Amino acid sequence: QVQVVQSGGGSVQPGGSLRLSCRASTILFQHYTVAWYREVPGKQRDLVANITFNNDLNYATSVSGRFTISRDNLDYTVYLQMDNLQPEDTGVYYCHLKMGHIEFWGQGTQATVSS
Repeated sequence: QVQVVQSGGGSVQPGGSLRLSCRASTILFQHYTVAWYREVPGKQRDLVANITFNNDLNYATSVSGRFTISRDNLDYTVYLQMDNLQPEDTGVYYCHLKMGHIEFWGQGTQATVSS
């Protein structure tokens, strides 16, 4: 089974930065579209950003210009650099890999932004 292990997260003040990492245990990593989702208690898990196997990028409007998604296919890792964080960015962030009907989820990591 493919293991998807996240790291990073934590607590910062508004305007601060966090960097999330997600490493997957598959040599087919380069063929997956990889995404970051955010979940807030009582709300749907929503897409924050994704990056395709062709390196096409997509961002939620709320994070565009502040977050950057990137991938290192040689290290089987996707990153989410989060800058100028705001309280509304608070939530549990999940890494997601998808290739056709195959998908895997990371374990989630908390990011909290507060004064």
